[in-house]
Amino acid sequence: MELQDVLRVAGVGLVIALLHVFFDQTGKKEFSFFLFFIAYLYMTAELIRFLRLFFNEIIIFFQWLTSTR
Repeated sequence: MELQDVLRVAGVGLVIALLHVFFDQTGKKEFSFFLFFIAYLYMTAELIRFLRLFFNEIIIFFQWLTSTR
């Protein structure tokens, strides 16, 4: 499941990068900036979700570690 999420984020990042370059080349700097800003917010939300999953796994590991004693 997480691999699909990482690949989805990578795909979105590539599309955003191509659109950013396209809008820069066509002279539409405002669109390029807003596209970058929205993509930054999306990537930040995804990173927070990934961190939540990571810390949940760590909590599960420590619970397992304390229950084996």
